[in-house]
Amino acid sequence: MSTGIRFTTADLEALPDRLDDTRYELIDGELLVARQPHWEHQSVSLVLGSALQVWSRQTRLGQPNIAPGVIFSPEDDVAPDIVWISRQRRAAALRDGKLYAAPELIVEILSPGPTNERRDRELKLKLYAREGVDEYWLIDWRAHTVAVYRRAGQALALVATLTDADTLTSPLLPGFACPVAGLWEPLD
Repeated sequence: MSTGIRFTTADLEALPDRLDDTRYELIDGELLVARQPHWEHQSVSLVLGSALQVWSRQTRLGQPNIAPGVIFSPEDDVAPDIVWISRQRRAAALRDGKLYAAPELIVEILSPGPTNERRDRELKLKLYAREGVDEYWLIDWRAHTVAVYRRAGQALALVATLTDADTLTSPLLPGFACPVAGLWEPLD
């Protein structure tokens, strides 16, 4: 939902605590409101986050986290589904439990609906490119695909769309490998 009013992080902090499942983010001062994610969305987040955690503990190169606050500016305050940040970048970016600089990798898992898809495919892609994210994975759990975007100059360019036959890897994460088919809930 867009209100047409420009908001800041201070406005988000001033909102009363909610007991429902509403999530708020800001991109270019636009207040973006969403409901809590679908079960399958969260399942994919858990599987991939766990794979990144295991790899990170083995290599000690960095750390993943699930839905952390990332504040790029007073008007750009988001909570990506998953981030991975190197130890060096994390040391400079983490303050008061939130990141104030781009992690190397951001993962968004699409939620149903045109508004949610536009947010992840357009608004967040543009924001993450502008703010210096090196790699962006956009996961569609309904279509069983992972779109991989990598930094190309000032942009994030689509380099691959992976399917169940593929394995998710990255030059950012040497030795990390996650079969795409393993991201989804097994069929009953």
